[in-house]
Amino acid sequence: MGATLRICEDLYDEEFSLVGIHTSLEDYALVYALNEVLKIRLKRSIEDLSFSSSISYPCFEWKDELYDRNWALFTNSCITAEQSKPNDLFPEEPSYTSHHLVPEYKEVTYFLKMDDYELNSVLLKKIKDIPKIVTAYTIETEKLKSKPNLIF
Repeated sequence: MGATLRICEDLYDEEFSLVGIHTSLEDYALVYALNEVLKIRLKRSIEDLSFSSSISYPCFEWKDELYDRNWALFTNSCITAEQSKPNDLFPEEPSYTSHHLVPEYKEVTYFLKMDDYELNSVLLKKIKDIPKIVTAYTIETEKLKSKPNLIF
């Protein structure tokens, strides 16, 4: 009889640090500012984070070869347009729906994810000091219900 291998779900529990960022900056402007301030090289990924054909979240990534870690910046919300139903008040107008990648933090505009990186106050201060960033803070990933959305 061959042995059966059971893979525990905990083995797939990826360790990463997460920063929630509140800002009115467009994604390209935020990426430019983060690259300048943190001395990283985020660039637009080939594919967005997609969970269906109509819902996708722009993503910017960088593989830090020196320290063998990945960085990613992605938006928290996506707005989709849907055809209105004939009995709606304005049937000729599309209806818009907002989807959040991390629904527990709907107010967060962007997330900065760093694999195997211990966040420190200096890095957080550098992010907060970027003009037009309202605030930035660490998020405890262990308690996130939507953590599987962030493992990519």
